[in-house]
Amino acid sequence: MTRSRAGYAAAVSRLSKFRISLPVALTTFTGYLMSHGEFARGIVFPVAGVFLLASAASALNQIQEYKTDLLMPRTRNRPIPMGLIPKKEAFMWVLLFAISGSALLYFFSGWLAAVLGLMSFLWYNGIYTPLKRITAFAAVPGGVVGALPPLIGWVAGGGILTDPAAIALFLFFFIGQVPHFWLLLLRFGEQYEMAGLKSLTSKLEPFQIRRLTFMWIVATAVSAFLLPGYYDFEYKISAYSVWILSVLLIAVFVKLLKPGLQNVEFKSSFLLINLYYLLIMITFCMDALI
Repeated sequence: MTRSRAGYAAAVSRLSKFRISLPVALTTFTGYLMSHGEFARGIVFPVAGVFLLASAASALNQIQEYKTDLLMPRTRNRPIPMGLIPKKEAFMWVLLFAISGSALLYFFSGWLAAVLGLMSFLWYNGIYTPLKRITAFAAVPGGVVGALPPLIGWVAGGGILTDPAAIALFLFFFIGQVPHFWLLLLRFGEQYEMAGLKSLTSKLEPFQIRRLTFMWIVATAVSAFLLPGYYDFEYKISAYSVWILSVLLIAVFVKLLKPGLQNVEFKSSFLLINLYYLLIMITFCMDALI
């Protein structure tokens, strides 16, 4: 089959989940600015390293789950199930992304950043991915994956890993990963069951999942409330902004508790929680830069 360069590039982009790997890398940017306190050219290297490792993890995940992907309408058009990229070729991309990402972190950000990067990669593919077939609560330990990139940025910017602010930042990103995934389940839970993956939809009613998701959203907001107590903002308005955004997050998602709610608007809900994280990260970055 003849492949155009543009078509193949698009397939590699989907293999690496570019649209997900890039936002993950931007959380590294936030952690770096928070610890370093100012913009520096060196910020490029940890961000690029995390992006490449996230791409490697996504590509390896698609190799691991290509049979499962074939069973779900949401994923059956991925490059490997579609035959656009053979598994052996996909594995070469995994090696390229993983080695280059690890090298960037090690040589430009230090051994600790590289260890954290590899830990995130191994956690996603070696722990979280297999757990999805074992427990419906795999998203909870899986949240570690999304919480490590900000820490990589933190140590790359010169921060200490045991700093209370770094721990608070880790918890904030860790807790927020869970409602992200459970909002996904409210729309695609049946497809997960169809593919043989463990899903809360087989154990709980939709209203129970909504309430559980809301509890984790509240926990996310509470963890954000605690951040100004550990991180020394330059301007009080930054702390107030974090608090206001967190109150608004709870106010927006309190609708999940409505007894008569039949369906959750997945796209708008997913957009809103991502917008919340984006605005929080912008607040952190602006406080460090201004």
